[in-house]
Parts: sequence; structure tokens; C-alpha cells
Amino acid sequence: MKLAPLLVTLVLLAAGLVHLLPAVGVLGAPRLAALYGVAIDDPTLLLLMRHRALLFGVLGVLLLIAAGSPPLQPWALGAGLVSTASFVVLAGAAQPLAPPLRSVVWIDAVLALALLLGLGLRLLR
Repeated sequence: MKLAPLLVTLVLLAAGLVHLLPAVGVLGAPRLAALYGVAIDDPTLLLLMRHRALLFGVLGVLLLIAAGSPPLQPWALGAGLVSTASFVVLAGAAQPLAPPLRSVVWIDAVLALALLLGLGLRLLR
């Protein structure tokens, strides 16, 4: 396997796994509190956050599937990039952040750069 396709595959696998981690939030408020360091007492907000967790799971699965499916790779890389970069931008306007969210921002920033690199490598083939 050449280096560029291997890097694209590794980026997709890493992004998929990172996006699957918050999917456990679908299990309820205690899991979300552990993930983000904030208590979610409002039932409507809890529903929205659980739905968000489910969507992260869907995106994570797409990224993992795309790692082995070259036709899906540009789409998955783009979706992952939108997910990570948009959170970094939104978090930049929402200061100050709780420490767990600051960690998520850093992880998403690094992941966004990796996804951008992967997308560039994939599109240049």
C-alpha cells in the first residue's frame, strides 16, 4: 500500500473512533456529564444531547466504513472535517469552556487538520 492511501485510511480510522466515543452519551445524562463535565437536568436539552450523541455514532460508523471504501472516502473526510472544524469555530466564540470541553476542542482541532490532510491526499490521487 502506498503512503498516501495508508495515511487516508489511518485518518479515517482515527476520526471514526474519536466520533464513536461520545456516542455513549445516548445512554443518558450520567454518561453525558462524564463526557462533557456538565450536568444536564433539562429533559429537552437531554433529548437534544442524546440525539447529538447518536449522530456522532452514525458519523463514526461512516468514517470507519469509508476507511475500506475508496468511493466513500472524500464524502466521509468532508463530513468529519465539517464536524470537527465547526466545533472548534463554535467553541472559540463560547469562552470560557469547562476543562473537558477544552480537551474536546484540542482533539477536534488536531483531528480537523488530519482530516484536511487526508482530504487533500485523497483528492490529489
